[in-house]
Formats: sequence, structure tokens, C-alpha cells
Amino acid sequence: MKYAIIIPDGAADEPLSELGDRTVLELAETPNIDWISTNGRQGTVLTVPNGYTPGSDVANLSVLGYDPDKYLDGRAPLEAVARDIELGSDDVVCRCNLVTIANSMMADFTAGHISQAEACRIIKDLSEAFAGRPVDFFEGVQYRHLVVLRDAGEVTCECTPPHDILDKPIVDHLPKGRGADLLLAIMDEAKKLLREHEVNGVRCDLGENPATDIWLWGQGKPKPFVTLADRYGITSAAIAAVDLIRGIAKLAGMALPDVPGITGYLDTDYDAKGSAAVAALDEFDLVLVHVEAPDEAGHLGNVQEKRLAIERVDAKIVGPILRKLQSFDDWKIMVVPDHPTPIRLRTHTSVAPPFCIAGTGVQPVLKQAFSERASTGSDLNIRPGHELLEYFLRR
Repeated sequence: MKYAIIIPDGAADEPLSELGDRTVLELAETPNIDWISTNGRQGTVLTVPNGYTPGSDVANLSVLGYDPDKYLDGRAPLEAVARDIELGSDDVVCRCNLVTIANSMMADFTAGHISQAEACRIIKDLSEAFAGRPVDFFEGVQYRHLVVLRDAGEVTCECTPPHDILDKPIVDHLPKGRGADLLLAIMDEAKKLLREHEVNGVRCDLGENPATDIWLWGQGKPKPFVTLADRYGITSAAIAAVDLIRGIAKLAGMALPDVPGITGYLDTDYDAKGSAAVAALDEFDLVLVHVEAPDEAGHLGNVQEKRLAIERVDAKIVGPILRKLQSFDDWKIMVVPDHPTPIRLRTHTSVAPPFCIAGTGVQPVLKQAFSERASTGSDLNIRPGHELLEYFLRR
């Protein structure tokens, strides 16, 4: 049996009046995904359990079959695994966004989608500024980086993801609780360095948002995982650009093929992702493809970019994978957004997203195009969400 899972991150949405009371998913042309839902089953899956903030860490752990109650202690530790960062038992790792704060408001959680070269320069200079202290900066991708607090002990303060407070005052969302003073001190010192940084001077001259601040959040320590091979006896690979997904995949024992051109943003190489997944199916039992672009478009509140992202996932990733799978005797395919990122809200929600499955042994039920509306009319509702993978793998 060959299996494929495609995660169009944040693709689920809400009906919009300007779209004739349709969602972006309903607006998009998705013939391949619609084939799956029409010739298979669709339903909903509660990827964000009650009591959790609707983050990609919680949701994607659920999709891959890992109960967040057992396996989650912050987003940053998962990303640190992807980057092979060594952590001691008393070390705490935090996500470190380069952001733009103006008039005490979160103006841009990406610092104008700062370039890799500019971000690298800033992180390097921050590392030098904190040299000799138990604070280590690690370069990530564009605006997404990591900070490790060495021998910090317990840091259990409440931190808010910056993408959840876009265009909102930051004062009510600064770190609070145990360890907050440490995080705030690091953020304040970084702000002073960034105020006069050459990169920001150039960006301001060009009319681009500067990286005025770092924003620390998602802190925690890694937890050990039981691999998919040990749980299900399958080999697996993940095609992903985002460190969070790569970290989860690595802990799950999945191979991580190197795919040039994939970025975790709107400009990712969809063709390369599709081709890499098709090739991986010859070697592995299960191949997962994660695409961040719909989520990014949702955070931007950009209907057309989200529509284009979903359509490209369908044409360049789902289509080739579906055709490849149909060359095998036994196969299954699943498309599942990890969570909604509604255009209206520009952030995640905990509403159960739709999913669809087709392949060997899957009998058609609703025979409708894939959408949030159609899926909520199904009797297939997976609760809790981490049971979805076992349902999918069932022969």
C-alpha cells in the first residue's frame, strides 16, 4: 500500500460576502482534490483540541497522529530539531521573529518579509552582541529564527504568536509569567541594536518595513517521539520547507529529501514539491507534502493569493501525486488543511477543518466537490484529531 498526505496549510476558511457567500476553497478551481472527495470520503477533523491555541504546531502534530497532550511543549523545540540544535536538559528554546513594531502596534510580523541575506546579517550581529552570555541566536529562514536560553530552568511564561496580533497593541501581549523578565530583557536589548542597524537604514530608505524588534514566543523543551515506523511499520518521507514541519517529521523518523526552490512562502516551487513527492513514492510507503503558502496568504488577508496557492497545490502537487498513486495496485491519498486561516481574521482558528480521502477500499459517500460546507454535512467527524492518521492507514 502506498499513501500520500497533502497539507495545504491554512486553506480552510469562512464564507465571504464578496465571494457570493463562498469560501476561498469553494472559489478555487481544484479538479484533482474534487476528484478525491467525489470518489472517496470527506469529513472534518478536530486538529486543535479544546483548550489549545490554534497553532500550526498543535494542528500538524494531530494530523501526523501525535496527541499534543503527550508530545507538545512549545513550537520552538520542534523547529530546533529540524536545525540539529543541541539542547541541554535545562536549556529553553524560543521562536524569534524579526518583526516591525510601530506606535506600539504589531505592524508586520515578518518585517516586510525580510530577505535571507538581511536576516542573516541581523542574527549574526545579535549573536555577537550577546556573546559570552547564556543566550544563543540561530539563523532560520527569512523572518523566522530561534534563540536558546542556556541553563534557564523553567520558563513557563505566556507568549503570544506575533501573527495573532497583527495591527493590535503589543502591550497586552508581551510575555507574562515565570521567565517573562528574561525574555523581555533580551527583546529590549535587541531593540536598541536594531534601532541603528545598517540593514534597517537601507530598508527604510527603500520604503520597506524595518526589523525594529525581535519577538520571542513558542518556548519549550523537546519531547521524545515514537516513530511512525515503530507505530505502523511503514517507511515515510516529508516534503516541507517550514522548520516546524521538518522538526515534527524528523522526530517521527521520516526522511527529509532536499528539494531546491521550496521556501515556505508564496513563491515556493510547487512543481519541485510535486516532482519530489512523486519520486519519493517509489522508495517510501508514505509521503507527506506540506505547503505553507495558503496560510501565508490568509495572514495577509489576500483572497487572490490564497486562491492561487490552493489552485497551484491542486494542479502541481495533488494532480501528479494522484496520477502516480494510480500506477500502484493499492494506494490511498488524503488532503487535509491543518487548520483554517480565515481571510477576514488573518489568523488561525480552532474550527475543525475539512479533509478528504480516496483510494483502495474507500467507498464514495457524499460525491460532492471538496469544501468546508460539504464536509460539515458528512457523518465522518474525527475526534480527537490525532486519530485521523490511524483511520487513514487502516486497510
